[in-house]
Parts: sequence; C-alpha cells; structure tokens
Amino acid sequence: MSTGSQQLLLNGNEAVAHAARDAGVLLGTGYPGTPSTEILETFSAIGGRAQWAPNEKVALEVAVGAGFGNGRVIVTMKHVGLNVASDPLFTAAETGVTGGLAVCVADDPGMASSQNEQDSRRYAVAAGVPMLEPSDSQEAYDFLAEALQISERWKIPVLLRLTTRVSHSKSIVRARELPRNPGPPHFERDIPGRVMIPAYARPAHRRLRRKLAEIREWNESSPLNRILEGRDRLGVVASGVAALHAREAAPDARLLKLGLTYPLPVETIRRFAEGVRRCMVIEEGDPVLVDACRAAGIPVEGKAEMYRFGELNVARVRRILAGDLSPEPEPPKGTPPRLCPGCPHRSVFEVLARQGCIVAGDIGCYTLGVLPPFEAMDSCVCMGAAIGVGLGLRHVLPPDEARKVVSVIGDSTFVHSGITGLVDMVYNRPATGHVVLILDNGTTAMTGLQEHPGTGRALDHTPAARLRFEELARAVGVEEVHVVDAQKNQDEFDALLRTSLESEKLCVLIARKPCVLAARRMRRAQAAAREEDGHGA
Repeated sequence: MSTGSQQLLLNGNEAVAHAARDAGVLLGTGYPGTPSTEILETFSAIGGRAQWAPNEKVALEVAVGAGFGNGRVIVTMKHVGLNVASDPLFTAAETGVTGGLAVCVADDPGMASSQNEQDSRRYAVAAGVPMLEPSDSQEAYDFLAEALQISERWKIPVLLRLTTRVSHSKSIVRARELPRNPGPPHFERDIPGRVMIPAYARPAHRRLRRKLAEIREWNESSPLNRILEGRDRLGVVASGVAALHAREAAPDARLLKLGLTYPLPVETIRRFAEGVRRCMVIEEGDPVLVDACRAAGIPVEGKAEMYRFGELNVARVRRILAGDLSPEPEPPKGTPPRLCPGCPHRSVFEVLARQGCIVAGDIGCYTLGVLPPFEAMDSCVCMGAAIGVGLGLRHVLPPDEARKVVSVIGDSTFVHSGITGLVDMVYNRPATGHVVLILDNGTTAMTGLQEHPGTGRALDHTPAARLRFEELARAVGVEEVHVVDAQKNQDEFDALLRTSLESEKLCVLIARKPCVLAARRMRRAQAAAREEDGHGA
C-alpha cells in the first residue's frame, strides 16, 4: 500500500497494477495477451495476489465469484480475450456484484500482435456495463480506482478499456492513498439476484437498465469528463489516447475529453457541440462515439473510412481535421517476425512442409510457421480453432485429401480452448481419423514466457499442479498418443507423422522441447533459488 503521495514512472499496465494494490484489490486473475499482460505480472511483483487462469472465461468467472464475496478484484485480458469472456460478462451485468469488479481489457488498434482489430467499446453497449477509457498512465491509475468505486456503488462490473499506446507508454504517475473496500469479504445469500433462471433474469434485466440510467445521469456532471478550453471555431470530442493526439494536433481547439464513455453523457456532449461552430469526433477504430452522437441528434463530424484502420497519431489526426483524403505515406518496413534460431518448432514445420500437410493452425509464436521458408500453415482463426477447423476439413474433404489434414496447436493454447476440440474429435470421429499435433515448449511464449497449467508452475514461477497432456488425451479416448522430441529426432518424428496420417486413427502427437528463451530464464531462476538457499543455510 502506498504511504502518502509518490511519483513513479510507469506504463499504463503498470499503473493499473499499482492502483489495484493501493486500492486493496484482493485478487487479480486473467490470461496473458499483448498488450495487457504486464498488469498481472506487475501486480504480482509488487505484492498482489495474482494468478493466470486457463482462459479469459474462467478468469472472469473467478472474478465474479470474488465479487459475490464482497472482495475487490480485477480481471485482465486483451480484446479478443473479451470474446471468450463475453458469456459470463453479459449475465454478470445482470446479477451484479457486491465487491468492486474491474474488467481490464486492452485493445490493439493496428494489430501489433493480434489477429483482428475489434473495438471493445461495442461490448460495453452490448453487455450493458459502464466503461472508462484512460488516456495515459496517470488516468490508468486513477480510473482503476474509479472503476472499483462505480462497481461497488451500483453493484455492477465495470470495463476499463486501455489501448496499445496507453498500455505500453510510460509517463509520470502520482500514486496516493486510494479509497479501499468499504467492508470485509463475506457472503450474503441472494438467490433471486444471482440465479439467472428466466423468472429471476427478467427483473434482473430491468434492474440493470435502471442502474445504467442512474449512471448516465451521474455521468452528465461526472469529473471524469473534462472540457479543455480553446477557441469556439473547432470543438473536438475524444477519449483515451485519441484525446491527447487531438490536443497536440489542434492546441487551439476546445476539447471535450470523455473519461466514462458508456453510458455516454449525451447532454454534456450536446451542450458542448452547441457552443462551437464545428464539432469533430476523434476516435480510434470504429465510429462508436460518432454513431451515438448522431443517434442522439447531435450534429458532429467523424473521420473518413480510411482512418478507421490502424492506430491514430498526431499526424493522422491533423489529416482528419483537415479532411485530407490523399493516400497516406507508406510506413517504414520493419524486419518481419520469425521463429527464433534454435526454436524446436522449426523441425516440426520442416516435416509438415515436406509431407505436404494441410495444416489447421492456431494462435502463438508457432503461427510464424506460415512464413517462408516453411509456409506450413493453412488457417489461423482464433485460440483453439486448430482442432475444430481441422475436424471440419476432415469431415468434408475427399478421403485422400482429408488424410493430409493436421491440427497444430501450442501447449498454452491447448489448455486455453483446445481441450473441448479434442473431446469433439473423439465424440464426432471423422471417417479418416485425425491427427492433433501439440507443440509443447513449456511456456506461453508469444506474450512473454508466462506460465500455464501445463508447465507445473504458477504465475510467479513457484511450483504448481501440472496438467499432463498425454494423460488427458488418453482419458478422453484418443487411440494413439505419442511424445517426441522433433528437434532431436526429426527422422523419427517424420516417420511417426506419416504413419499417423495413414493409420486413420485418432492420434495426438506431443512435440515436447522447452522454448530456448524460457529454458534460459528457468535456469537463471533455479540458480537464484539455489543461491538464496545457500545464503539461508
């Protein structure tokens, strides 16, 4: 806990973590995903209780349970993770919570490390949950505290939406004593409020809409929305990092900087628009604010469609304000990503390419197997899709083609959402069988070498129970299960894959070899632990 005010240099993710600690958050849970990962890692490093869940759905369900027990809790994920968590999110909006629950989601405009560019602001509207949008690290710190207080006041989950630039840019944060949980954790039974059978869910939906109406009214005079004065010839409505870009691009303009963007303070925006000669909405991604303003009859201008894609910056905002529709300069070409030298996945993709397999791929660093020199991946949709997509191909392709289909999935991704696909493989067995290849490198490599239930280590790298994929596969009824080091014994792996494809059996092949980066880190951690034990002796 902070003792008085202090200044720290933090990125947005770190600021959220510090605010969580200072606000007395009892538990942080989530799934690693760029650009959100550092929130829980930092929370754990500064003394918070943090844990990685198998996926975002489980993480949010755990958080909802903590909220039912009057505990303050945060749950973290990236934007596509909110898709996975949306099932409990929609209903948790109606059950509500008694403890503060902040859902910290980090969007990735420009897709720096994502498979799509979706805009999480849509989820706030669809699920009916309030949403705050910080523009820098200080607001990330302040708004996390505000999110918890709003959650406790109205007994509702609250979305805290960050974006890549806010998550990863550093600025000064003035930490301070934050309001803490008004009461200790405890459980109070509330069957009509939390058991969402239709008879109870119907009034719960009405309660939710009343809450949102109250929050909307409160938001009309909320200090979370601020007007930065300027000349009345141009007014700009913006939120998040787009507000900072707009302020720099047009320093003389009057700026309405929104902090709580759902429920939207419509009358505040209307008065602001009436006080300027031209009102422009600047926002990254979808035209969420523009559409809402126009639906309320507020005459605002939005950006051209060409600016819907990618991140905004000051130069792009200047072009938007000027109505410049000329082609944008091509961004400088960087070095394309590639599998690390010595990566055990390289041998696997060499064999898949050599055998001419149809590869249903998945999300992870191994997705880079799609690039030269391998070009050994034919689909990549979402976490866990490799098995389902592979089964779909097996079900409809002619037998000779179907026998070439392989589902390739990483270890963390398999735990996240591949297990149900494996169950479907056994339950709805393709006529030609199927081959699932689990690339087990002992870490969640793409997002920064995080742990998962298959590593046998918790978030802080301390020992934990380990999920054994080969035992799981046999338990659900897979006929052939093999573990192989494809890097050390490539010829053996080549022959095993060929035999498995020809067998028409259900096969799980586990290519197990530690990630070279993770192995290096674990050796350092083990050496440090031995040194500490030596000093202790």
